Amino acid sequence: MGLLHSMASRVAEGDTVQFRPSGASMAPLIRNRQLVSVAPVDAAKLDVGDIVLARVAGTVYLHQVSAVDRERGRVRISNNRGRVNGWTAFARVYGICVAVDGEDRPSARAKVRAAGVWDG
Repeated sequence: MGLLHSMASRVAEGDTVQFRPSGASMAPLIRNRQLVSVAPVDAAKLDVGDIVLARVAGTVYLHQVSAVDRERGRVRISNNRGRVNGWTAFARVYGICVAVDGEDRPSARAKVRAAGVWDG
């Protein structure tokens, strides 16, 4: 199990996690090895541009929401370089990035799922 899968499991259980993802697909929003904080999310509140920890076709990504289909309860996940990973159900969106290197993402804080509430 890789780092992102492990973090997704912890967030799905209600934990807020911090880790340093590797790669450049989200630069300049998240650069290689920057410390990110990811909290459980109320996926129904997601908007385009939110950075989420989500499973798409069996792979877990820390990428951004590029489209929302509220009627079908799903979001499209993409990196910050134009690569679309695909659509995934709200239930497979585990968390939202609430801080990068200690810099708060205020719009994300309003989308954090309350403790003990799970809709998946």
